[in-house]
Amino acid sequence: MDLNKLSMKKIRELIIFTVLLVVALWKFEVVIDVLKTIGGILFPFVLGGAIAFVINVPMSFLEKKIFGKAKEENKAGKKLARPVSLLLTIILAVGVVVLVMFGVIPQLTRTIASLMISIANFIPQMQDWIREFSHNNQDIMKLVNQVQFNPDQAIKWGISILGSGAGNMMNTTVSAVGSIVSGFATFFIAFSFACYILFQKEKLHVQIRKVFFAFIPIQKAEAFLKICSLTYQTFANFLTGQCVEAVILGSMFVVTLSILKMPYALLIGTLIAFTALIPIFGAFIGCAVGCFLIFMVSPKQAILFIIVFLILQQIEGNLIYPHVVGGSVGLPSIWVLAAVTVGGNLMGIVGMLIFIPLVSVLYTIFREFVYLRLKEKHIKQVTRTEVEEYTTEEIVNIDGKCKKE
Repeated sequence: MDLNKLSMKKIRELIIFTVLLVVALWKFEVVIDVLKTIGGILFPFVLGGAIAFVINVPMSFLEKKIFGKAKEENKAGKKLARPVSLLLTIILAVGVVVLVMFGVIPQLTRTIASLMISIANFIPQMQDWIREFSHNNQDIMKLVNQVQFNPDQAIKWGISILGSGAGNMMNTTVSAVGSIVSGFATFFIAFSFACYILFQKEKLHVQIRKVFFAFIPIQKAEAFLKICSLTYQTFANFLTGQCVEAVILGSMFVVTLSILKMPYALLIGTLIAFTALIPIFGAFIGCAVGCFLIFMVSPKQAILFIIVFLILQQIEGNLIYPHVVGGSVGLPSIWVLAAVTVGGNLMGIVGMLIFIPLVSVLYTIFREFVYLRLKEKHIKQVTRTEVEEYTTEEIVNIDGKCKKE
């Protein structure tokens, strides 16, 4: 039996793979420990890549809009475009954090205080409603009268929990300080690596292409790089559209609730803006929390809030979302729902955010593959009842274009 060089190469690769698989299964715990160690070493760099990806979206936008012409006209503008755009992006991100800390957190503190008073005032009203509804049924009223709420006791309970937590933290001060220092060090390394990627992204792009073309066949390398480009573009479009849509929706709620003089307008609008980053279900989470907050103050306004939410959600879903996010991911609604469901079950909220663009990339690649297979079979169109094929002249034209390409 003659074996050519290609067959021998495949046999060697199969033997090596089998040996590695047997060793990995035999020393499974050792392999897991090694992988954890390698993961810990690589984590700052992976985190830095993720930070660079997120920052690159607004940075590229600012660089294009502010320094687009300056980069072409003089060298100074070209050198300053990237650092200034990165600095503006960081300032913008820090500004959002400061706005949340000094704008939302104080109001949240006041909200919690007033919420305790509202709960204390609401419980007697609820007891009166149940008394009227149950016609003063003694058995039911015994259970209802046991419901008591004292704001002072609630505050003391919260302080006791914080105190016990602080006590536990003091008992583990050394480990806590070590964790904080390690976390800052990891973030510093990741952020520094992200800045390096952003400053040298064009050079890194060329170097990565050289590596792929050096070790992988040209056609496979081009196909893989095309998939990477499609993945990046899809994720960037999705991230941009989702953030803009969340800001618009949150602003709509702040303005509308302020006009209607509802309580907690800024807090609820900010909460809905953040939860709207979660596709499909996010805004409804914000609605539930906002409805509860308003219900503690006025049940009638809570009903009005639900009506306002449904109206604004329809406006956002039918008018704003298609234009802002639109076809940024190029995924039909049924597959968006499937991606959110699967991603949420596997990875929670992070999975919801990741799986929509990921499934969109797979959907786009599979769609192109299907169209390519149909073209190879000379099928022009497929309907519910018939299959239309290309004519002989169209086949000749298609083959001529393929040869030229």
